[in-house]
Amino acid sequence: MTTTLQFIKEDFENNVFFQHIGFEVVEFTDDRVKIKLNIKDVLLNTNGTLHGGVYATMLDFIQGMLLRAVTKEKCVTTNLTTHFLASVSSGEIFAEATILQQGYKIAFIEGEITDADGRLLGKGTGTFKIIREQLPQDC
Repeated sequence: MTTTLQFIKEDFENNVFFQHIGFEVVEFTDDRVKIKLNIKDVLLNTNGTLHGGVYATMLDFIQGMLLRAVTKEKCVTTNLTTHFLASVSSGEIFAEATILQQGYKIAFIEGEITDADGRLLGKGTGTFKIIREQLPQDC
């Protein structure tokens, strides 16, 4: 029998864009999510470093994944801020997130991207709308 948490994890793993970039789930629990990316040449910019859009995408995914793991509800990003702190051209990178503030409909989350040595590469914050199931209306 598939649990809600397993379903959410598989929902991300089966997402075509998630797969296309090459993200992999390392850890997925009720309160902690970690993903990794093996950097491929097709993800590099004209400077030969990981494209900023990949940083932003990774931060968006990790933050949304954590919120879904915690709330068991779908969510959408309403704002995403990304800070590019160091470049990388090869190897593995990792992302984790922390929920800084969560209300009934809105959550504010922070994510970080590090390399295999723990060097901070990128940091970002996101505001997410939690999509709660609509309760049936009285007739």
